Amino acid sequence: MTVKVEVIEGGVPHNKILIAGVIATLVCLYLSYLNVLTNTEMFSFFGGLAAVAALIWGSHTIKVLCSYGIGTGVPSAGMIAFGSGVIAMLLATKFGVAAPIVALVLAAVIGLILGYLANEVLNMKIPAMIQALTELAIVGALTIMGFAVLITGSFTFTGLTTGSVTLFGALSMPSYQLSFIGGGLTAVAFLLGSIAIQHPFNACLGPGWKQDRMLMLTAECGFLSMIVAAIMSFALVSAGSAIISLIIALIGWVYTYCEYIRLSKRDAYAWLDSKPIPDVEGH
Repeated sequence: MTVKVEVIEGGVPHNKILIAGVIATLVCLYLSYLNVLTNTEMFSFFGGLAAVAALIWGSHTIKVLCSYGIGTGVPSAGMIAFGSGVIAMLLATKFGVAAPIVALVLAAVIGLILGYLANEVLNMKIPAMIQALTELAIVGALTIMGFAVLITGSFTFTGLTTGSVTLFGALSMPSYQLSFIGGGLTAVAFLLGSIAIQHPFNACLGPGWKQDRMLMLTAECGFLSMIVAAIMSFALVSAGSAIISLIIALIGWVYTYCEYIRLSKRDAYAWLDSKPIPDVEGH
């Protein structure tokens, strides 16, 4: 029998975070399509914001799942999220402008199957398992897609597989090695997302857990990953577009880092007057 362990009650209900995460992520991904409409790459930063939004939602999903006493399963939850998500994301890129929606649907199907297998075949019998793995697969797919947009300016298959190299300063030739998929950047995006989604709950877990502090740490980790992705984007998008993404990532990281420190001090202060665990006579 699985016993649910609630660290603390209260805060924003998970379903509200889920809905907000889905809407914010999809809106940001589609705002990045302004690159196509304007024939520029200046809106690539929306991909990074989409990844941050998805990670915030995903970290709370991990909290819900691991409230059932499987705290050691946090890393595996992050890995299965992005392992299943990358499959849906790569398949969805073939559908052009519909790619974000297709990625969501495909990831949901994959996550649903994995959740069923975990509960019914592996016999884990965790009430939140099926919904949580479905959500995490979607989070993984949309996060990797967001980083792909940030680095390349596109979420279509052509944009992720085709690059170009300039010869003799004038002649431009296609090069599949200089692309998101051909250059192996999919693996980097995988790690940037999986680490960012795993760390916050592990770092904030304990008797003083607070929802706002954990979600702020997730945002900070997301923007930190966005900084790395923005630096990598210099190789595949224009310098101006990469600089815009880097500046936005830096501003987001500094703000969320300062807020996380403030919330940490708040919660540390609240425990200053806590009393030690009393000794029980005879033990």
